[in-house]
Amino acid sequence: MRNPLLEPFDLTPFAELKTEHFKPAFEKALQQAREEIDAISNSETPPTFENTIEALDYAGYPLERISSVFFNLNSAETNPEIQALAQEISPMLAAFSNDITLNENLFKRVQAVHETTDAKLLSPEQQMLLTKKFKHFQRNGALLSAPEKEELRAIDNSLSKLKLTFGEHVLEETQKFKLHLTDAGDLDGIPEPAKEAARMLAESEGKKGWIFTLDYPSYLPFMKYATNRGLRKKMALAFGSRAFHGDELDNREVLIKIASLRQQRARLLGYENHAEFVLEERMAKSPLAVQKFLADLLEKALPAARREMEELTEYARKTDEIKSLEKWDSAFYSEKLKKEKFDLDESELKPYFELNSVLKGMFEIAGNLFGLYFKKDTDIETYHEEVQAFRVTDESGAPMAIFYADFHPRPGKRAGAWMTSYKPQFRKHEKNERPHISIVCNFTRPTKNTPSLLTFNEVTTLFHEFGHALHGMLADSTYPSLSGTSVYWDFVELPSQVMENWCYEPEALSLFARHHETGEVIPELLVARIRASSNFLEGIATVRQLSFGMLDMAWHATDPSEISDVKSYENQAFGDTMLFPDHPETCMSTSFSHIFQGGYSAGYYSYKWAEVLDADAFSYFSEKGIFNREVADKFKEFILSKGGTEDPMDLYIRFRGRKPDPEALLKRAGLVGTSS
Repeated sequence: MRNPLLEPFDLTPFAELKTEHFKPAFEKALQQAREEIDAISNSETPPTFENTIEALDYAGYPLERISSVFFNLNSAETNPEIQALAQEISPMLAAFSNDITLNENLFKRVQAVHETTDAKLLSPEQQMLLTKKFKHFQRNGALLSAPEKEELRAIDNSLSKLKLTFGEHVLEETQKFKLHLTDAGDLDGIPEPAKEAARMLAESEGKKGWIFTLDYPSYLPFMKYATNRGLRKKMALAFGSRAFHGDELDNREVLIKIASLRQQRARLLGYENHAEFVLEERMAKSPLAVQKFLADLLEKALPAARREMEELTEYARKTDEIKSLEKWDSAFYSEKLKKEKFDLDESELKPYFELNSVLKGMFEIAGNLFGLYFKKDTDIETYHEEVQAFRVTDESGAPMAIFYADFHPRPGKRAGAWMTSYKPQFRKHEKNERPHISIVCNFTRPTKNTPSLLTFNEVTTLFHEFGHALHGMLADSTYPSLSGTSVYWDFVELPSQVMENWCYEPEALSLFARHHETGEVIPELLVARIRASSNFLEGIATVRQLSFGMLDMAWHATDPSEISDVKSYENQAFGDTMLFPDHPETCMSTSFSHIFQGGYSAGYYSYKWAEVLDADAFSYFSEKGIFNREVADKFKEFILSKGGTEDPMDLYIRFRGRKPDPEALLKRAGLVGTSS
């Protein structure tokens, strides 16, 4: 059988791919990668930067490409066969990773280069690669004894399977819940597009009435607008109790095993806990620094959050005689209060944010700032008919990237939004290989009567993921492991979060915020209301975000081996951040995929950390003009193109001329005054 993955390919051959292609492709690519590693480690030539460090970074490229395709599909277009194969493939890849870092001959060569090479003879990027390669071996078991190395292998094997299981449980729990309504009265308050989408879903399942799900484009409008409080409660409890039902999809035992194995791994490698291991390679450097950062922000945000809670509670009491404000009341009364205070209704904004128009405007902004141009190409194969593909060029017409965009929820696609890549950028043999970048979202679907109209939150999410994509597309490094988003996790959110700022600027909004029927640019009055409401309930939002970071640190900065009750431990971690009454049937940890499945373990704080950077960075654009090409060129040169080739703080200082000022975030969030 011909296997397209075993033939050289640039564009991913999605149209020819079948699930049965993957296992033989992995086996062949693993064999080839092992041969490349063996050639490096067994070489009789004295070790040099080129024949050891550089060769190691380029080794296993076909395996990386195949892995990217497979695991991206497992997130965006999975099925039981792919999930079963993932459980088989992941331990194979974990074992291969261990084979590299625990290879004594290879480590001796890396160590020799590290100890004997004159750093002055290397470029800054080469110096960084050498340092990272040596530390990677050190941090992943190269100095362990033989029995300890076997223990590490067993831990990594188990973790590779458990993280997949965690994600599979969350996906299945999210997709199995359906609120089927047949009484039109139960839809009171819900906007017509959301009702139409629910009706179409019911129709697709051969049912009358309307079906609402826990996918965000269905869940969020229901929670914001449905006047039926009992149904809002039902939805909220279903969302908050995912993988927390004491059945075969319950994640409590899974996450305790993950946290415990991470702790064992850290101790084995000489660290106090998993957070200490992770943060050694972050801007924050230590758990103590993260905990202080979160505590300091909480101290400033909590008074504002409590004032906002009092205001929201009083509003609900006056409006509907609600005696106790619950989690399922938050979005509903927040939306009503926002309309009353700012005369701003989310449903009033949506007609101005038609998806294709927003996409076109976003591309225009990227052109104005960074000289990128996007041309849709229907000849590029995609993994689903809804996925769009674009060729990206610079101002001279030179190819820069392939960009895939996947916007709507469907079965087999996990919730949330993310950026990923199918091919990294790097240089080899004087050729600059350009990246293939993808963003995956779960936005409001078009209906028979209306196109896809985005909420303002969906607009900012799109710009956020596009910021990550720009970081990938504008990569300009030599080595694949330092390219694009291969940076410290508490730095990686800077490009994404800074791009959200353009969504609030009239000059930028005029490029894409147009009424989908009349073509009218969004009125200045609505823009003024968006800007005026940008800090609405910011205290509550900040405390919520900080609570997630604190929960993450609770799981990873302490020894979890004695934890028996996930729920009570979670409540203890939340502490003062719990603004709403708790409900015993809900649990955040069991569906906290960012830290138990994704790459944010001991790193969730980075969203807030990067907000400090992004607020300070955008203040530079604000001072000079949001489309100032000089500032944009500096951001492109020192932030977007450099990847992980230099220390991120050094890069930021070269962009900004100084270290970031935390006051910029506090001022933007309205948590301190704008003047001293």
